Amino acid sequence: MMTLKIAFRNIFRNQRRSIVTLLTIAVGTAAALVFGAYVTYIFLALQTGTVQRIGHITVYRNGYFNFGSGNPSAYAIEDYEGLMQLISADPAIQPRLAVITATQSIAGIAGNFDNDTSKPFFGAGFLPSDRDRMGQWQAQGIDGIRTGGGFGLTDGDPSKGIVGLGLGRVLGLCEALKVPNCPQPPLRKAGGPKASGANVRAGDGLDLGELASRDQTLGKPAPGATAPHIDLLAATAGGAPNVVTLTIAKAESQGVKELDDSYVGMHIALAQQLLYGRAKPKVTGVVLQLHRTADMEPVRQRLQTLFGEHKLDMEVRDFKELSPLYVQAVNLFSSIFFFISTIIGIVVLFTTTNTIGMSVMERIDEIGTTRALGLRRSGIRRQFLLEGALLGALGATAGVIFASLVALGVNTYGLTWTPPGQVSPVPLKLLLFSRWSLVIGTWVGLMLISTISAYFPANRAAKMPVVDALRHV
Repeated sequence: MMTLKIAFRNIFRNQRRSIVTLLTIAVGTAAALVFGAYVTYIFLALQTGTVQRIGHITVYRNGYFNFGSGNPSAYAIEDYEGLMQLISADPAIQPRLAVITATQSIAGIAGNFDNDTSKPFFGAGFLPSDRDRMGQWQAQGIDGIRTGGGFGLTDGDPSKGIVGLGLGRVLGLCEALKVPNCPQPPLRKAGGPKASGANVRAGDGLDLGELASRDQTLGKPAPGATAPHIDLLAATAGGAPNVVTLTIAKAESQGVKELDDSYVGMHIALAQQLLYGRAKPKVTGVVLQLHRTADMEPVRQRLQTLFGEHKLDMEVRDFKELSPLYVQAVNLFSSIFFFISTIIGIVVLFTTTNTIGMSVMERIDEIGTTRALGLRRSGIRRQFLLEGALLGALGATAGVIFASLVALGVNTYGLTWTPPGQVSPVPLKLLLFSRWSLVIGTWVGLMLISTISAYFPANRAAKMPVVDALRHV
């Protein structure tokens, strides 16, 4: 205790130098913690949006992940209802399962023949109620993020769907959907020729409009209906052209222009009708959304075991594999955080080394006196190491307090930002105490750096000859 008391007094012998050192450590600690809290929020926000949209785990027929995008129907899951029942009934998976649902990927040509425009599209069929439930999933401390919902679609009306805002613009649906800030095509304004893409041929002399007039059991607009609609053309699993009519409930921005210009979301029954016609419906994948992301790996391993036991030719992919953007963003921000932390550590290292080194130079006669009185070299070394540790502990503690005040101010001020893939702004938070490992790790790390930086001048003081120290003037 006496050694600690002496060390505390010694670090404030030169108050100006010690205060500058403490401020350097405090500011470095606060900077690392504030950016770390921001990175934590980014990670959880990206994870929340991704899991809301595509779930934690998706089960495909083996080979779909690498080859299925070229021909989804060739890798379709036939008895998907039985597969979903098998998964949801498993005692190891059921308590961890929040939502299990089927999804159908689809691609083709979308046409609006009120103004003779068409464009290639790709999209997904889903059950709206399940997609709404998935959109309610939240990670700890994340509010306001909602993606992947059914956008007002209902399970009982398979004729309705949504389109990307860009696709709605290309197909000339801005006015019908009452989309704000949606320009009309320049050729239309000038009264020029119709937009290219009309009269897409399919089959023997039949255009898309004629195919759309055929009898359809799903997606056919009611007589006298005024809601905007488009016709979707795709090749069935057997290779024949097929068309359904989709009533547009809403045009929704998808956050990425390439996706926004091509996306169509629809009821899974309508997607199955378009892709399989009157044949038995199948699905592309079975999506699992869990209560906690921490359960993802155990559930994935259990699924692989389950499929092996039942000899099912399935593959399991998690959201990190299905969403490269998430992984790239996590790696980017992790690298930035590591770089900033390294710079802060180097600054603290040299600052503390300079402070303790100057203290050693000013106390050479004191070192010689204490050595002459019988204090061992280890005692001298321990004294200066303790002073470095105290500087680190006091500075890091002040930094934690300052970072807490900054986080409190940001969290209560109401700042917003728009995450990737999110359309509307969401509250910006600094999740400082959501990861205690960040706070404790930063505090301990900077204290250790201060202690280590004091070792070199402390070792030099300990090795100083007693006679030379005593005659130092």
